[in-house]
Amino acid sequence: MYKNKLLIISICSLTLSGCSHGPAYTSGSMSGYTLMGSIAGASAQFDTSRYTHYDDSPVKQVAQSPLATFSLDVDTASYANVRRFLNQGQLPNPDAVRVEEMLNYFPLSKRPNDKTTFGGQEVQKSAERVVHIEITSGCEPVSHPFTVQYELTPAPLNEQHTLLRLDIAAKELASSERPAANLVFLIDTSGSMEGDGRLPLIQSALKMMVNDLRPQDRVSIVTYAGSSEVLLSATSGAEKQTIIHALNDLSADGSTNGGAGLKMAYEQAQKGFIKGGVNRILLATDGDFNVGIDDPKAIESLVKKERDTGITLSTLGVGDDNVNDAMMVKIADVGNGNYSYLDSLSEAQKVLGQEMQQTLVTVAKDVKAQIEFNPAQVIEYRQIGYEKRQLRDEDFNNDAVDAGDIGAGKHVTVLFELTLAGQKGSVDALRYGNTSAKAATGKENELLWVKLRYKAPQGETSRLMSQPVMATSLQNSFEMASTDMRFLSAVAAYGQKLRGSDELAKTSWQQIAGWAERAKGTDEKGYRAEFVRLVDLTAGLSH
Repeated sequence: MYKNKLLIISICSLTLSGCSHGPAYTSGSMSGYTLMGSIAGASAQFDTSRYTHYDDSPVKQVAQSPLATFSLDVDTASYANVRRFLNQGQLPNPDAVRVEEMLNYFPLSKRPNDKTTFGGQEVQKSAERVVHIEITSGCEPVSHPFTVQYELTPAPLNEQHTLLRLDIAAKELASSERPAANLVFLIDTSGSMEGDGRLPLIQSALKMMVNDLRPQDRVSIVTYAGSSEVLLSATSGAEKQTIIHALNDLSADGSTNGGAGLKMAYEQAQKGFIKGGVNRILLATDGDFNVGIDDPKAIESLVKKERDTGITLSTLGVGDDNVNDAMMVKIADVGNGNYSYLDSLSEAQKVLGQEMQQTLVTVAKDVKAQIEFNPAQVIEYRQIGYEKRQLRDEDFNNDAVDAGDIGAGKHVTVLFELTLAGQKGSVDALRYGNTSAKAATGKENELLWVKLRYKAPQGETSRLMSQPVMATSLQNSFEMASTDMRFLSAVAAYGQKLRGSDELAKTSWQQIAGWAERAKGTDEKGYRAEFVRLVDLTAGLSH
């Protein structure tokens, strides 16, 4: 990957096949899903987890394909799921690794407050030489739910090449600004939830969330197994003990009538609907939908229909040998929600406690990005991650096309590999030249043009924000880059190597771990130190 240029776009709101000394995997493809079977030691346990397979994006020539268009994504489930594999002594299923979700997982450093705006162009470099940008219209700043910065530095594995990080941060909200929430906890209580402490983990996770509710918030609880039941009608957040008592009474038994449970949850959400508020279903399950509406397309259709009425849906995944990751990802995407995987109580605290606003409060919906590459500066590119979020170029300006929603204070990361003009690309230079490799007058210093299109949470017409990324901001060395830049680069390399990327074949796990170790920064929550531990663990499992 780092033999070419790497573009890292970060917007604020892994994997190898089993080796001879680790668990053996067999895989087959069915309806776009990968079914995994695993054998550990002398006893065989069939793993019915389902993951959607996506091929990595190919290298594209700017002369033929100058635009990259995609929906933004805020999910983090892949990182927690990969961590679960590793902590169980296994290398992860290759299709469980989604690089963008690994990058999304890590909070970024707070930005400096000092900045100056000049018509949407470069603003100011911080002590770490991060360029800050504020989008403007004419001479006056335009109020958008994002702020923007980017950073250019030589690549760590080849200083003749360049890394670019573009960071767009969703605005944060004070607790007093958070709109009232109408939440429906849709909880899988089927027999499969009994194993591995799955239901107790969900109970503890949701009780954490209940403790942060306010009197203006309300909660309903719907359970589903062989049949569905409204365990608790809409109840004020002031009645915490009533809600917690209902959660404590849950038990697991029976088959999984997920479709019937969804319908009942949407009925409860409509009854408690708060105009202008957060209306969301939190579906907690291991994803084993086997009774009722079990056709993925039928479930997607139901979720999409209800999404258009203002009720969104997020998914919380648990368990190991029965995870229907493919379904959880898809319905959260269609439902304009988030997909989070809970492998521990501490992860539940992160998702439903520390990041509750990011999980629940949308500051922009249907957020799309379109990158236009300057053929005079960039000759080819390859997007890293976001394979499941690709859009047609014409979809960018089409407000009827759904895209991802961004929560308050959220960060999202997108990666590109770039080959700049003057460097050797994957395709030989044309004998007769490239007549398109000429920038418009006054645009020669621009590497690319970034456009974001989004709608207000209650709006239906999109707004556009755009800016150039300038080639003149390149730093002298990778060591001068911010800790965020250096750490995210290590995470990117790790995810690609776990996916078996040929570009990272000669890069060792030890190199990646050292790279991340030197970029931990203050690491208040210890997330970066844990990442280094996981890389070291991966190295041991890979021998």
